[in-house]
Amino acid sequence: MIELSSPRGVVPGPRQHPLRLGLDREIHARPYQELRAPLRATQLALYTGPGGAAADREHVARLCEDFGARPPAIDAVHYSVDFGLFRLKWERYSEFSAYTFTVPGRFVHGFERPAIERVPLAWLAELPGELIAATHVSVEHADAPAEHPDDLRVQFGTSNLAAARVMSDAATVWSDFRVHPDGYGRILILDSHTTPRQLGRLIQRLFDIECYRMLAMLSFPLARTTSPEVSRMELRIAQLTERIAAGPTGLENEQAILADLGQLAAESERTVAGTSYRFAASRAYAKLVQRRITELREERLEGVQMIGEFMERRFSPAMNTIEALETRLTSLSERVHRAATLLRTRIDVALEAQNRDLLASMDRRAHLQLRLQETVEGLSVVVLSYYSVGLAGYAFKALAKLGLPLNPDLATGLTIPLAVIGVWLGVGRMRARLTAGEH
Repeated sequence: MIELSSPRGVVPGPRQHPLRLGLDREIHARPYQELRAPLRATQLALYTGPGGAAADREHVARLCEDFGARPPAIDAVHYSVDFGLFRLKWERYSEFSAYTFTVPGRFVHGFERPAIERVPLAWLAELPGELIAATHVSVEHADAPAEHPDDLRVQFGTSNLAAARVMSDAATVWSDFRVHPDGYGRILILDSHTTPRQLGRLIQRLFDIECYRMLAMLSFPLARTTSPEVSRMELRIAQLTERIAAGPTGLENEQAILADLGQLAAESERTVAGTSYRFAASRAYAKLVQRRITELREERLEGVQMIGEFMERRFSPAMNTIEALETRLTSLSERVHRAATLLRTRIDVALEAQNRDLLASMDRRAHLQLRLQETVEGLSVVVLSYYSVGLAGYAFKALAKLGLPLNPDLATGLTIPLAVIGVWLGVGRMRARLTAGEH
């Protein structure tokens, strides 16, 4: 029988990669909500660090239990549920969680009775992590009275606003991008003719701008506190480089400079290690802010700065400060490495010159030792020959006493050349044997 069907999502025949379906789901994760004006929405972004997903998910599950709703899956990173009083959308990112609460329907003042008031206060008080962004969004129809400038000043408490027509004039966005006395930022959307999905995308992008700009700014205080330390290290490397450029100052002094460079390299690497993650995260968040602003497709309202202009004037300088400090740290590490390499090379050359002189001195001493040894060997031949001839003389005298016809003095004299030659050959043979043993 031929099998004509296969499990859902499985292509019959080839073996499926274990990550294929999960990667496909990731592409379609975090869908935009479909929303209609009028409505109020509040988003809270809480920093819980890379390991806080489980605690955030459990807290969402506790709210679902209180309202009798199905909790998120054990491995979920986003979840959306309608509790009746409000709608919750929870999204988990790499180091923070975002909670968006939405309440549809008409209202008198969008920022007096925000959506967050519908959420149980006890549950909000126990949210894991630290609040990094909190924003109210009010969406009204474009013909609402709040479009009048005087009304806007009342709602925001200031006339220093940023605004623009967005998404091909489908809506108008107003905000002052500051935290109000209640602890929340405020964004007003005047809806002209958005579709539900367009409005959902617009609200999400505005929430992203508020959230990501605050997360990107986390590095700014770190950059300000690190900058004096980097300046001190830059001054130190300049002083050490001047000492190196002044020329050789002796091996001990140059080794002391090299030790100072090693200490400076350790300090710079410690600084880089303490800032690199946060700075890299800020770069990523800043790019997301710029991307979300671009996606708004802003058009100018007469006499009012656009959102992109506001960010360029207020947000971009802080990001430029962080980027400049990163560049300084990278340059500092490279300068320390180059200076240390130069100094090590000079020390190595000096050591090689010392080794060369030492070897030459050792060669001279070995040559003198050889000459001395040859002298000692010559004296040894004389001494041994003397004793050999003396022994032979005693022997000849003894033979003469025994009656042999022998002149002891003449025989002793004739023995002298033989003794010298014999001792000289014996010493030479012994030296040759010892030399062969060493090799």
